[in-house]
Amino acid sequence: MRFTDRTDAGRRLAAAVQHLRDEEPVVLGLPRGGVPVAFEVARALGAPLDVIVVRKLGVPYQPELAFGAIGEGGVRVLNDNVVRHCGIEPDHIAAVERAERQELERRARRYRGGRPASAGEAHTVIVVDDGIATGATAAAACQVVRAQGAARVVLAVPVAPPDAVRRLSAVADDVVCLSVQPLFGSVGEWYSDFSQTTDEEVAACLARAVADPARVRPAPVTTDVEVEAAGVRLAGDLARPEGAAGLVMFAHGSGSSRHSPRNRAVAEVLQEAGLGTLLFDLLTPAEEADRNNVFDIGTLAGRLAGATRWLRDRESAPIGYFGASTGAAAALRAAADDPDIGAVVSRGGRPDLAGPRLDDVRAPTLLIVGGADVMVLDLNRAAQAQLRCENRLEIVPGATHLFEEPGTLDRVADLARQWFTTHLTAGSDPPTSARRTPHH
Repeated sequence: MRFTDRTDAGRRLAAAVQHLRDEEPVVLGLPRGGVPVAFEVARALGAPLDVIVVRKLGVPYQPELAFGAIGEGGVRVLNDNVVRHCGIEPDHIAAVERAERQELERRARRYRGGRPASAGEAHTVIVVDDGIATGATAAAACQVVRAQGAARVVLAVPVAPPDAVRRLSAVADDVVCLSVQPLFGSVGEWYSDFSQTTDEEVAACLARAVADPARVRPAPVTTDVEVEAAGVRLAGDLARPEGAAGLVMFAHGSGSSRHSPRNRAVAEVLQEAGLGTLLFDLLTPAEEADRNNVFDIGTLAGRLAGATRWLRDRESAPIGYFGASTGAAAALRAAADDPDIGAVVSRGGRPDLAGPRLDDVRAPTLLIVGGADVMVLDLNRAAQAQLRCENRLEIVPGATHLFEEPGTLDRVADLARQWFTTHLTAGSDPPTSARRTPHH
C-alpha cells in the first residue's frame, strides 16, 4: 500500500481507528511528520489533538544507545538493564536529562505557542506517526504516555516493518498499522510525497485543531476514480464533504499530476471549507512522456471539458476550476465553452495561452501570481486586459513561480477558498458587470 501524502495516510488511518471513537481518546502526533497524519485522525474522531514531545536519553559515551526517555511534566522512563549494564552513574543520568529537558521544553513551546498540553487524564491515548523504521522514538512515546497516566495506549501508523510492529506491541496495548512491509527500506518510499514537515507546519496543525470548535466535522470521503474524458480514462481522486456546496476540479500544470503537493494543499483547505475536489491526470502516462502534449492547451481543455461532463453525471453541485501553470489556460479555455462553470482560479498560471478565447470566459476569474514571478506577472496582466468577466488579479508579495516561500502557498489557498465559497453557491446570480481590479 502506498500513500499519496500524509493527509491521505491520515484519512486512511482514521478509518482503521474509528472503533475507538466511543472511548473519547486524545490523539497525540509525533513531531514532525506524525502531526499532519494525527490531525486527520483527530478530525475524523472528533478528538482533541496535541503533540507528544519525547527525548531519548543517550548513554554518555554512546549517545545513539538510549538508556531511557523523558516527556513533559517531569516524566522520566529508564531502562534499568541498560543503566546497570553500562554502569551509568546518577550524576550522568541527571546531566543528560537536564540537557534533553531544555530541548524538549523549547520544542513544546514552539509547537503549542504557549497552549497547555491536551492529554490530561485521558483514559485512551492514540499515538500517531507517519511511519515506523526502528520504532525507538515511538516506543519512548508510548512509555511516556503510560507514565503520564494513560490507561490504554494505542499506537497508530500507516506503514512499518513486521519486526518493529512486534517490538512495539510490548509497549502499546494495541498497534494499528495499515501496511506491514517485510521489504522495508525507509518510511518515505511508501509515499508519493514525503516532503519534510517543518516546525511551522506542526504549529499550524495544532493551532487549526484548537481553533476549530467543530472538530467533529468528518473528513471528506475520498474515492479513487477513473474519469472518462474525450475517449480516454484518467486516474483521479474525488473528495466530497457531506453537503458540499460546490466542487472544484483541478487542472495541473506542465510536469505535474494529480499528486501535486501544492494542489493537494489547496484542495485540503477547500475541503475544510465544505467544498468537494477532483484532482485527476489530464494526460495518460504514455502521453506525459511527450513534452509537446503538456503544452497542447486544446487537448487539455477538451479533457477537462469531458471530465466536467463525467462529473455532472454524478454530482449536482456547482463546479469551479482551479488551474496551475498551463492548466490555468486549459481551465479558461474550457470555461469559455461552458457558461455553467461557476468560478475559475489560476495559480501562477499562463492564462495568455488561452489566446482569443479569453474574451468568451463568463465565469468569475481570480488570477494569483507571485510578486517575484516577473515574467508570468506581466503575462497575467496582459491576459486580464482581455477578460470580460468579473475578474481580479492578486499578487502575493515575495512569491516566486512555485510559491515555495513560507506562507505564500497558504495565502494562495486562502484566496482560492474565499473566491470559490463566494461564487460556487447554488442559485447565485451571475455578475452584472465586469470588474478588473489588481490587488497586492
